[in-house]
Amino acid sequence: MKKLVFSIFGCVALLAMHTGAYAQMLINGAGATFPYPIYSKWFDEYAKVDPSVRFNYQSIGSGGGQKQITAGTVDFGASDGPMSDENLAKAPGKILHIPTVAGADVITYNLPGDPKLKLDSDAIASIYLGNITKWNDAKIAALNPGVNLPDLPVVVVHRSDGSGTTFIFTDYLSSISPAWEKTVGKGTSVKWPAGLGGKGNEGVAGQVKQLSGAVGYVELIYAEQNKMPYADVKNAAGNFITPSLDSITAALATAKIPDDFRFSMVNAPGDKAYPISGTTWLLVYQQQTDAAKGKKLVEFLNWAMTKGETIASSLDYASLPESVQQRVLERIKTIKY
Repeated sequence: MKKLVFSIFGCVALLAMHTGAYAQMLINGAGATFPYPIYSKWFDEYAKVDPSVRFNYQSIGSGGGQKQITAGTVDFGASDGPMSDENLAKAPGKILHIPTVAGADVITYNLPGDPKLKLDSDAIASIYLGNITKWNDAKIAALNPGVNLPDLPVVVVHRSDGSGTTFIFTDYLSSISPAWEKTVGKGTSVKWPAGLGGKGNEGVAGQVKQLSGAVGYVELIYAEQNKMPYADVKNAAGNFITPSLDSITAALATAKIPDDFRFSMVNAPGDKAYPISGTTWLLVYQQQTDAAKGKKLVEFLNWAMTKGETIASSLDYASLPESVQQRVLERIKTIKY
């Protein structure tokens, strides 16, 4: 009987050791919808590199990502808008901004025949301020000679949740429209003068697809995936630019990036720069409280800044210039665990 009991406990111990050897560590993150496609791809690819770790990422918007990393309910946050000094001060430790990739907000619409439109800063600001209410408005018509613009009401769609996509869009509007800057301003969430709300890029895209005459802003890849038309936008150099990997890269190339990596790249100078471009950040504590998770997170970040960057273009994101990648890798070295 003693031998039998020993054998049973021995088997249980061996089974526990065997199971533990193959148990996955779960690293939780939450935040921006803007980079959700590339982050999902990264997490899938990284599982092949290190099967011992699994990433659980909730695409809840940049505002939610900032709140959850501050509260310590996730291991990392994600945001398309940098955290303010005020919000950083609320965190229990120093939060680092790790830029990952750059992308674009596009102006998408639902009009009969899916015409290719051209819009400038005045027209976009006027639409979102509620001053342009019909698609055949003289301002839009002047930018699109020869296009048969319908006598349809403009149905403005915007994000209803805290959103980095919104931060990029309102950062752009604030930079080109004194009226917008004065009355609305920029942020992950603002008091919209007009329109309907949709949750996430998915929600805005869904509203625009369903409502005739609707106009909204979404990340480029969402418009591409949903086969939605989007406008060429007049840039700071006076050229109408199609949002694309090349025009996002052209905007990123002109960005002035400070040591803390909190920067804006909207309305960038340059003949080929798309003006509603922005980067996105992972938010991580410099001092990790869980040593094992901290080590795995750092290993992933090092992979993302090297191998991961090579995947970005396949999903219409612009990778960081190599010089910036090197600066970010040096910042990652400062994470302690």
